[in-house]
Amino acid sequence: MDSEGDFLKTKFKNILIKTGKDILNFNYKDYINTSILGLVFIISSLLNSSLVRFLTTKNYFAVKPIIADLAFLLFVTTAAYLFKPKQRFKYFITWSVILTAICVIDSMYYTFFMSFSSISLLATSLQVVDVGDALVKNVVEVKDLLFLWQPIFLIFIHKSLQKRKYYINVEKQEKRKKRAFNTFLVACTTFAIFVLTLNATEISSLSKQWSREYIVNKFGLYMYHINDIVKSLEPKFNTMFGYDKAYKEFRDYYNENPVELQTNKYTNIFEGRNVILIHTESMQKTAMETKFNGKEVTPNLNKLANEGIYFSNFYSQVSVGTSSDAEFTLSTSLMPVNNGTVFMSYFDRQYIGLPTLMKEKGYTTFSMHGNIDSFWNRNVMHKTLGYEKLYFKTSYKIDEEIGLGLSDKSFFRQATDIMKNVKEENDQPFYSTLIMLTNHTPFDELDKYGEFPVTMNYLTTNDQGQTVEETANYLEGTSLGNYFKASHYADEAIGELMNHLDEKGLLENTVVVFYGDHDARLPRKEYNLMYNYNPETDDILDETDPNYDEFDYYDYELNRSVPLIIWTKDKKFNQEITTAMGMYDVLPTLGNMLGVYSPYQLGHDIMNLNDNLVPFPNGNWLSNYVYYNSSKQEYIPLTSNPISDEYIKENTEKSEEILNVSDSIIVYDLIKADNEKNKEGK
Repeated sequence: MDSEGDFLKTKFKNILIKTGKDILNFNYKDYINTSILGLVFIISSLLNSSLVRFLTTKNYFAVKPIIADLAFLLFVTTAAYLFKPKQRFKYFITWSVILTAICVIDSMYYTFFMSFSSISLLATSLQVVDVGDALVKNVVEVKDLLFLWQPIFLIFIHKSLQKRKYYINVEKQEKRKKRAFNTFLVACTTFAIFVLTLNATEISSLSKQWSREYIVNKFGLYMYHINDIVKSLEPKFNTMFGYDKAYKEFRDYYNENPVELQTNKYTNIFEGRNVILIHTESMQKTAMETKFNGKEVTPNLNKLANEGIYFSNFYSQVSVGTSSDAEFTLSTSLMPVNNGTVFMSYFDRQYIGLPTLMKEKGYTTFSMHGNIDSFWNRNVMHKTLGYEKLYFKTSYKIDEEIGLGLSDKSFFRQATDIMKNVKEENDQPFYSTLIMLTNHTPFDELDKYGEFPVTMNYLTTNDQGQTVEETANYLEGTSLGNYFKASHYADEAIGELMNHLDEKGLLENTVVVFYGDHDARLPRKEYNLMYNYNPETDDILDETDPNYDEFDYYDYELNRSVPLIIWTKDKKFNQEITTAMGMYDVLPTLGNMLGVYSPYQLGHDIMNLNDNLVPFPNGNWLSNYVYYNSSKQEYIPLTSNPISDEYIKENTEKSEEILNVSDSIIVYDLIKADNEKNKEGK
């Protein structure tokens, strides 16, 4: 990569030398006087892209992305000078609307996903219709509308220039081809200067695009989207041209990192038992750890965690596919794709899913959900993962709706009846996944969640000098407070489910697994109020207050932890596992307990490890000792143990390797290819 970077730098140095004389002789005064609309477009669009970075990544002082965005805008402006002056406004306003829309979408998208939007998510965007309320209530903020000033300002300047007969005068003075050529020279020079500032690491990051935040901060917003378009189209060409290289890297990885089964005291402990997975929508560990005036938000989940195997350092590894990514990674021990989502874009590949493995062991496999089966393309993808039967919205009586569809309590009541029938009809164990729905953003149907105050009782002194107890609003009326109310409802539904299962005899010889699919996707400021609330003023503590506890970026990231609980009625297996663990470790860990494994699993049986690497789709990674941020290229230690540079380097490279191999497996359908080659070899 160093040689590639040196080649590019040499190339652009030659461009600088060649065009230097022309630029020095350039008549800038004449250019400015006859290019007012173009300059306004460039400056205003540059301000907007910078504002996006300021409001999202807080990247205030970076020069590189400004130069990159400027180069892009200069190239766009070059084409404008091929039109007559009177026609240029239409060209610039079209680009203004496009670029402003990008800024608004990216600002909103970052609020929800802590990343930037992608052209590859067009198919995914169809899901927005079903979660429109969530976008309006939890994502759209005043800051997202700030960018609208740009096209309005451009229109104002255009009207002003029209009154001054500016365009008529420019047409008399200007030579369009020369003006376009000069602008192109300036654009090339600006771009060359930008490229000369890049190092090999930055160029490599651009080509891989694991961390969108890093690319926006280094290459600018507009350059990021150009690269994103290229990367989104790349799989279409790579499947034709890059297959051999991808397959070699894939085989090299598994030759160097073979999936080796290591037996331990948990091996086969659940073999032959029924398996019920409960997909607990948006359930964070924070909800399990939170109380309001002594009342737990999730008393049922807490009880189950205390009675079973509780993985208290467990993280989802979702990307933009959210719930569908969690289902995919749990089932296959592969990571989400770099561009798009597996469920929407790569449903026609071959995977080895946990349902398939259980089906091969003689299990009946089925999935259940109170929403429509086409949401996230589950009607197709669940069969690909190995589910034989699907029981979705049409399988239930919609007698109570909350949020996106059938309420969890009604869903569980009806689902247990179906499960009992399936068990009675099939003389074999079953593997089932029940996907919860009610605890889904925007968490706003408070009248249906039931009473659960998220207030704070505190002691204070009244006017008579007596100590009295008062109640402050605390999180009432906030998105986070509403989330806790929704989570309390979801927990009540789980308690009812366990009773239903027990009454119908479905807990006998059964292991029940609860997993949070992802965090609540609420902004960091909500937690700042939670941890720094002053009940006497009903506001956030001042930062100078000695009791103020800053809830920073790393606190927020580590707060995304979700629950994973493996429970049996006999409560025979009771333990807390604190080793760092990701969703891709579920198949190897649970699979060992059930007596199955995938030869392509990328995760690990957590019961064999004292330390573990948990890579995230944005390039960040977590271990027992460190949380590493790839875009900032920095980390925070999680223990007092000394951290070496070699440890950071080794895990960063390993994380990137896992992401690359997983992406290749999916894009190039390498599991199918490998199976075919193995058959040929036999």
